[in-house]
Amino acid sequence: MFRSPHPDIAPGLAASIAIAVAATAIGAIAPVAGSAVPAIVLGLAVGVAWPSRSRIGSAAAFRAGGAAASGPLLRVAIVLLGTQLPLDAIARAGTAALPVMLSSLVVCFASAPLVGRLLGVSRRLRLLITAGTGICGASAIATIAPVIGATGAEVAYALSTIFAFNVAAVGAFPLLGHALGLDAHAFALLAGTAVNDTSSVVAAAGVFGGGALGAAVAVKLVRMLAIVPVAATLSVVEARRADAARMTSRRVVRLVPWFLVGFVLVALARWAGWLPGVVQDAAGQASGFLIAAALAGIGLSTDLGAIRRAGWRPLALGSILSALVTVTTLAAMAATGAM
Repeated sequence: MFRSPHPDIAPGLAASIAIAVAATAIGAIAPVAGSAVPAIVLGLAVGVAWPSRSRIGSAAAFRAGGAAASGPLLRVAIVLLGTQLPLDAIARAGTAALPVMLSSLVVCFASAPLVGRLLGVSRRLRLLITAGTGICGASAIATIAPVIGATGAEVAYALSTIFAFNVAAVGAFPLLGHALGLDAHAFALLAGTAVNDTSSVVAAAGVFGGGALGAAVAVKLVRMLAIVPVAATLSVVEARRADAARMTSRRVVRLVPWFLVGFVLVALARWAGWLPGVVQDAAGQASGFLIAAALAGIGLSTDLGAIRRAGWRPLALGSILSALVTVTTLAAMAATGAM
Protein backbone atom coordinates (compact mmCIF):
# COMPACT_ATOMS: atom_id res chain seq x y z
CA MET A 1 0.00 0.00 0.00
CA PHE A 2 1.27 3.46 -0.90
CA ARG A 3 2.10 5.70 2.03
CA SER A 4 2.60 9.43 1.69
CA PRO A 5 5.85 10.81 3.16
CA HIS A 6 3.59 13.34 4.92
CA PRO A 7 0.48 11.34 5.81
CA ASP A 8 -0.98 14.03 8.05
CA ILE A 9 -1.95 16.60 5.44
CA ALA A 10 -5.17 17.53 7.24
CA PRO A 11 -3.76 20.75 8.80
CA GLY A 12 -2.68 22.11 5.40
CA LEU A 13 -5.99 21.15 3.82
CA ALA A 14 -7.93 22.74 6.67
CA ALA A 15 -5.82 25.89 6.47
CA SER A 16 -6.46 26.15 2.73
CA ILE A 17 -10.21 25.94 3.30
CA ALA A 18 -10.06 28.44 6.18
CA ILE A 19 -8.05 30.90 4.10
CA ALA A 20 -10.54 30.47 1.24
CA VAL A 21 -13.38 31.38 3.62
CA ALA A 22 -11.50 34.49 4.73
CA ALA A 23 -10.58 35.43 1.14
CA THR A 24 -14.19 34.98 0.00
CA ALA A 25 -15.32 37.27 2.81
CA ILE A 26 -12.74 39.85 1.76
CA GLY A 27 -13.95 39.61 -1.83
CA ALA A 28 -17.54 40.14 -0.69
CA ILE A 29 -16.59 43.22 1.33
CA ALA A 30 -14.22 44.62 -1.34
CA PRO A 31 -15.31 43.23 -4.73
CA VAL A 32 -12.48 45.04 -6.49
CA ALA A 33 -9.98 42.88 -4.57
CA GLY A 34 -11.80 39.66 -5.36
CA SER A 35 -10.97 36.45 -3.52
CA ALA A 36 -8.06 35.17 -5.63
CA VAL A 37 -5.37 37.68 -4.64
CA PRO A 38 -6.25 37.64 -0.90
CA ALA A 39 -6.20 33.84 -0.99
CA ILE A 40 -2.70 33.51 -2.42
CA VAL A 41 -1.31 36.38 -0.31
CA LEU A 42 -2.76 34.94 2.89
CA GLY A 43 -1.49 31.50 1.89
CA LEU A 44 2.03 32.83 1.38
CA ALA A 45 1.92 34.70 4.68
CA VAL A 46 0.72 31.70 6.66
CA GLY A 47 3.19 29.39 4.91
CA VAL A 48 6.13 31.65 5.75
CA ALA A 49 5.02 32.24 9.34
CA TRP A 50 4.24 28.60 10.11
CA PRO A 51 6.78 27.17 12.59
CA SER A 52 8.89 24.19 11.60
CA ARG A 53 7.30 22.31 14.47
CA SER A 54 3.94 22.82 16.11
CA ARG A 55 1.26 20.83 17.87
CA ILE A 56 -0.92 20.99 14.79
CA GLY A 57 1.66 19.67 12.33
CA SER A 58 5.17 20.12 10.96
CA ALA A 59 5.94 22.76 8.36
CA ALA A 60 6.65 20.02 5.78
CA ALA A 61 3.30 18.32 6.41
CA PHE A 62 1.61 21.72 6.35
CA ARG A 63 3.10 22.46 2.93
CA ALA A 64 2.13 18.99 1.76
CA GLY A 65 -1.46 19.69 2.75
CA GLY A 66 -1.36 22.95 0.84
CA ALA A 67 -0.01 21.18 -2.23
CA ALA A 68 -2.72 18.54 -1.92
CA ALA A 69 -5.31 21.31 -1.89
CA SER A 70 -3.87 23.31 -4.78
CA GLY A 71 -3.75 21.03 -7.81
CA PRO A 72 -6.89 18.87 -7.48
CA LEU A 73 -9.14 21.68 -6.24
CA LEU A 74 -8.10 23.99 -9.07
CA ARG A 75 -8.79 21.29 -11.64
CA VAL A 76 -12.22 20.55 -10.19
CA ALA A 77 -12.92 24.30 -10.12
CA ILE A 78 -12.08 24.58 -13.82
CA VAL A 79 -14.44 21.71 -14.64
CA LEU A 80 -17.23 23.46 -12.71
CA LEU A 81 -16.38 26.71 -14.46
CA GLY A 82 -17.61 25.06 -17.65
CA THR A 83 -21.15 25.61 -16.34
CA GLN A 84 -20.59 29.35 -16.67
CA LEU A 85 -19.64 29.35 -20.35
CA PRO A 86 -21.79 28.56 -23.36
CA LEU A 87 -20.00 26.32 -25.84
CA ASP A 88 -20.13 28.93 -28.59
CA ALA A 89 -18.10 31.27 -26.36
CA ILE A 90 -15.38 28.64 -26.08
CA ALA A 91 -15.37 28.17 -29.85
CA ARG A 92 -15.19 31.93 -30.40
CA ALA A 93 -12.36 32.23 -27.88
CA GLY A 94 -10.38 29.55 -29.64
CA THR A 95 -10.95 31.01 -33.09
CA ALA A 96 -10.01 34.54 -32.04
CA ALA A 97 -7.08 33.43 -29.91
CA LEU A 98 -5.45 30.96 -32.29
CA PRO A 99 -3.37 33.39 -34.40
CA VAL A 100 -2.38 35.33 -31.28
CA MET A 101 -1.39 32.20 -29.37
CA LEU A 102 0.54 30.73 -32.27
CA SER A 103 2.48 33.96 -32.72
CA SER A 104 3.51 34.14 -29.07
CA LEU A 105 4.32 30.42 -28.95
CA VAL A 106 6.57 30.58 -32.03
CA VAL A 107 8.41 33.67 -30.75
CA CYS A 108 8.92 32.10 -27.30
CA PHE A 109 10.30 28.79 -28.56
CA ALA A 110 12.36 30.40 -31.33
CA SER A 111 13.98 32.93 -28.97
CA ALA A 112 14.65 30.63 -26.01
CA PRO A 113 17.66 28.69 -27.43
CA LEU A 114 19.60 31.85 -28.27
CA VAL A 115 18.71 33.71 -25.07
CA GLY A 116 19.28 30.63 -22.92
CA ARG A 117 22.72 29.97 -24.40
CA LEU A 118 23.75 33.60 -23.98
CA LEU A 119 22.73 33.41 -20.30
CA GLY A 120 24.38 30.04 -19.76
CA VAL A 121 21.15 28.21 -18.82
CA SER A 122 21.31 24.45 -19.33
CA ARG A 123 19.31 22.87 -22.14
CA ARG A 124 16.83 20.98 -19.97
CA LEU A 125 16.21 23.91 -17.63
CA ARG A 126 15.83 26.15 -20.66
CA LEU A 127 13.21 23.81 -22.15
CA LEU A 128 11.27 23.69 -18.88
CA ILE A 129 11.19 27.48 -18.51
CA THR A 130 10.28 27.91 -22.18
CA ALA A 131 7.39 25.45 -21.94
CA GLY A 132 6.20 27.00 -18.69
CA THR A 133 6.30 30.50 -20.19
CA GLY A 134 4.98 29.71 -23.64
CA ILE A 135 2.24 27.22 -22.76
CA CYS A 136 0.86 26.92 -19.28
CA GLY A 137 3.27 27.24 -16.40
CA ALA A 138 3.48 24.40 -13.91
CA SER A 139 1.27 22.06 -15.96
CA ALA A 140 3.60 22.31 -18.95
CA ILE A 141 6.69 21.88 -16.75
CA ALA A 142 5.19 18.80 -15.11
CA THR A 143 4.36 17.34 -18.53
CA ILE A 144 7.66 18.14 -20.21
CA ALA A 145 9.96 17.15 -17.31
CA PRO A 146 9.70 13.34 -17.68
CA VAL A 147 9.86 13.63 -21.48
CA ILE A 148 13.28 15.32 -21.41
CA GLY A 149 14.53 13.54 -18.29
CA ALA A 150 14.80 16.68 -16.16
CA THR A 151 16.19 16.34 -12.65
CA GLY A 152 14.28 17.30 -9.53
CA ALA A 153 16.51 20.34 -9.02
CA GLU A 154 15.86 21.54 -12.58
CA VAL A 155 12.11 21.16 -12.10
CA ALA A 156 12.29 23.07 -8.81
CA TYR A 157 14.27 25.91 -10.41
CA ALA A 158 11.87 26.12 -13.34
CA LEU A 159 8.80 26.10 -11.11
CA SER A 160 10.32 28.76 -8.87
CA THR A 161 11.10 30.97 -11.87
CA ILE A 162 7.65 30.57 -13.36
CA PHE A 163 6.00 31.19 -10.01
CA ALA A 164 7.85 34.49 -9.58
CA PHE A 165 6.36 35.78 -12.83
CA ASN A 166 2.95 34.32 -12.06
CA VAL A 167 2.77 36.41 -8.89
CA ALA A 168 4.00 39.50 -10.74
CA ALA A 169 1.44 38.96 -13.51
CA VAL A 170 -1.51 38.98 -11.08
CA GLY A 171 -0.72 42.57 -10.15
CA ALA A 172 0.84 43.84 -13.38
CA PHE A 173 -1.53 42.57 -16.06
CA PRO A 174 -4.76 44.16 -14.74
CA LEU A 175 -2.89 47.49 -14.49
CA LEU A 176 -1.57 47.02 -18.03
CA GLY A 177 -5.02 46.12 -19.32
CA HIS A 178 -6.64 49.18 -17.80
CA ALA A 179 -3.78 51.43 -18.95
CA LEU A 180 -4.27 50.21 -22.53
CA GLY A 181 -8.04 50.65 -22.26
CA LEU A 182 -8.77 46.99 -22.99
CA ASP A 183 -12.30 45.69 -22.58
CA ALA A 184 -13.04 42.39 -20.85
CA HIS A 185 -12.82 40.34 -24.05
CA ALA A 186 -9.47 41.84 -25.09
CA PHE A 187 -8.02 41.46 -21.62
CA ALA A 188 -9.17 37.82 -21.50
CA LEU A 189 -7.25 37.20 -24.72
CA LEU A 190 -4.15 38.96 -23.35
CA ALA A 191 -4.22 37.19 -19.98
CA GLY A 192 -5.14 33.79 -21.38
CA THR A 193 -2.28 33.98 -23.88
CA ALA A 194 0.50 35.82 -22.04
CA VAL A 195 0.07 34.83 -18.37
CA ASN A 196 1.80 31.55 -17.57
CA ASP A 197 -0.16 29.45 -15.09
CA THR A 198 -3.89 28.78 -14.94
CA SER A 199 -4.14 30.00 -11.36
CA SER A 200 -2.53 33.33 -12.29
CA VAL A 201 -4.80 33.71 -15.31
CA VAL A 202 -7.77 33.20 -13.00
CA ALA A 203 -6.41 35.67 -10.46
CA ALA A 204 -5.50 38.35 -13.02
CA ALA A 205 -8.84 38.09 -14.80
CA GLY A 206 -10.65 38.20 -11.46
CA VAL A 207 -8.81 41.37 -10.48
CA PHE A 208 -9.51 42.99 -13.87
CA GLY A 209 -13.22 42.20 -13.55
CA GLY A 210 -15.85 43.08 -16.12
CA GLY A 211 -16.64 39.46 -16.95
CA ALA A 212 -13.11 38.63 -18.15
CA LEU A 213 -12.72 35.48 -16.02
CA GLY A 214 -14.72 32.97 -18.03
CA ALA A 215 -13.33 34.03 -21.40
CA ALA A 216 -9.76 34.13 -20.05
CA VAL A 217 -10.07 30.54 -18.81
CA ALA A 218 -11.47 29.48 -22.19
CA VAL A 219 -8.49 31.06 -23.98
CA LYS A 220 -6.13 29.50 -21.46
CA LEU A 221 -7.59 26.04 -21.98
CA VAL A 222 -7.24 26.39 -25.74
CA ARG A 223 -3.62 27.42 -25.19
CA MET A 224 -3.04 24.37 -23.01
CA LEU A 225 -3.69 22.13 -26.00
CA ALA A 226 -0.21 23.12 -27.19
CA ILE A 227 1.12 20.76 -24.51
CA VAL A 228 0.28 17.79 -26.72
CA PRO A 229 2.21 18.65 -29.92
CA VAL A 230 5.11 20.21 -27.99
CA ALA A 231 5.50 17.21 -25.66
CA ALA A 232 5.13 14.80 -28.57
CA THR A 233 7.77 16.66 -30.59
CA LEU A 234 10.18 16.76 -27.66
CA SER A 235 9.57 13.06 -27.05
CA VAL A 236 10.55 12.29 -30.63
CA VAL A 237 13.64 14.48 -30.35
CA GLU A 238 14.66 12.88 -27.05
CA ALA A 239 13.98 9.39 -28.43
CA ARG A 240 16.29 10.09 -31.33
CA ARG A 241 18.93 11.42 -28.96
CA ALA A 242 18.63 8.31 -26.81
CA ASP A 243 17.98 5.98 -29.76
CA ALA A 244 14.78 4.80 -28.06
CA ALA A 245 11.25 4.07 -29.23
CA ARG A 246 9.13 6.96 -30.39
CA MET A 247 6.03 8.24 -28.62
CA THR A 248 2.93 6.17 -29.39
CA SER A 249 -0.50 7.61 -30.19
CA ARG A 250 -1.77 6.25 -26.86
CA ARG A 251 0.87 8.23 -24.96
CA VAL A 252 -0.07 11.35 -26.93
CA VAL A 253 -3.73 10.94 -25.96
CA ARG A 254 -2.74 10.60 -22.30
CA LEU A 255 -1.13 14.04 -22.42
CA VAL A 256 -4.54 15.72 -22.73
CA PRO A 257 -5.41 17.07 -19.24
CA TRP A 258 -8.48 15.38 -17.76
CA PHE A 259 -9.89 18.66 -16.52
CA LEU A 260 -9.80 20.04 -20.06
CA VAL A 261 -11.99 17.12 -21.13
CA GLY A 262 -14.25 17.68 -18.11
CA PHE A 263 -14.53 21.40 -18.84
CA VAL A 264 -15.67 20.71 -22.41
CA LEU A 265 -18.11 17.97 -21.32
CA VAL A 266 -19.71 20.26 -18.72
CA ALA A 267 -19.94 23.05 -21.28
CA LEU A 268 -21.62 20.58 -23.66
CA ALA A 269 -24.10 19.67 -20.95
CA ARG A 270 -24.95 23.35 -20.46
CA TRP A 271 -25.27 23.87 -24.20
CA ALA A 272 -27.62 20.88 -24.44
CA GLY A 273 -29.83 22.35 -21.71
CA TRP A 274 -29.20 19.55 -19.24
CA LEU A 275 -28.14 21.88 -16.41
CA PRO A 276 -30.90 23.89 -14.67
CA GLY A 277 -30.16 27.48 -13.75
CA VAL A 278 -29.96 26.65 -10.05
CA VAL A 279 -27.28 24.04 -10.77
CA GLN A 280 -25.30 26.54 -12.86
CA ASP A 281 -25.46 29.13 -10.06
CA ALA A 282 -24.39 26.64 -7.40
CA ALA A 283 -21.56 25.33 -9.57
CA GLY A 284 -20.36 28.87 -10.23
CA GLN A 285 -20.22 29.66 -6.50
CA ALA A 286 -18.48 26.35 -5.76
CA SER A 287 -15.97 27.01 -8.52
CA GLY A 288 -15.09 30.43 -7.10
CA PHE A 289 -14.58 29.01 -3.61
CA LEU A 290 -12.48 26.09 -4.84
CA ILE A 291 -10.30 28.47 -6.84
CA ALA A 292 -9.68 30.50 -3.66
CA ALA A 293 -8.85 27.31 -1.72
CA ALA A 294 -6.50 26.12 -4.47
CA LEU A 295 -4.69 29.45 -4.56
CA ALA A 296 -4.40 29.38 -0.77
CA GLY A 297 -2.86 25.92 -1.07
CA ILE A 298 -0.38 27.18 -3.66
CA GLY A 299 0.64 29.95 -1.30
CA LEU A 300 0.99 27.55 1.62
CA SER A 301 3.15 25.07 -0.32
CA THR A 302 5.47 27.60 -1.97
CA ASP A 303 9.13 27.41 -0.99
CA LEU A 304 10.31 31.02 -1.29
CA GLY A 305 13.86 29.87 -0.62
CA ALA A 306 13.82 27.89 -3.86
CA ILE A 307 13.30 31.11 -5.80
CA ARG A 308 16.35 32.64 -4.12
CA ARG A 309 18.44 29.53 -4.73
CA ALA A 310 17.56 29.45 -8.42
CA GLY A 311 19.91 32.39 -9.03
CA TRP A 312 19.58 35.19 -11.53
CA ARG A 313 20.14 33.33 -14.83
CA PRO A 314 16.88 31.32 -14.92
CA LEU A 315 15.03 34.40 -13.68
CA ALA A 316 16.61 36.49 -16.44
CA LEU A 317 15.59 33.92 -19.05
CA GLY A 318 12.05 33.82 -17.65
CA SER A 319 11.78 37.61 -17.60
CA ILE A 320 13.00 37.99 -21.18
CA LEU A 321 10.70 35.26 -22.50
CA SER A 322 7.74 36.62 -20.53
CA ALA A 323 8.35 40.09 -21.96
CA LEU A 324 8.63 38.70 -25.49
CA VAL A 325 5.40 36.73 -25.10
CA THR A 326 3.54 39.79 -23.76
CA VAL A 327 4.82 42.12 -26.48
CA THR A 328 4.15 39.55 -29.21
CA THR A 329 0.64 38.95 -27.86
CA LEU A 330 -0.19 42.66 -27.87
CA ALA A 331 1.30 43.09 -31.36
CA ALA A 332 -0.67 40.12 -32.70
CA MET A 333 -3.85 41.42 -31.05
CA ALA A 334 -3.33 44.82 -32.69
CA ALA A 335 -2.61 43.19 -36.06
CA THR A 336 -5.75 41.03 -35.91
CA GLY A 337 -7.99 43.79 -34.58
CA ALA A 338 -8.53 42.06 -31.25
CA MET A 339 -7.63 45.10 -29.13
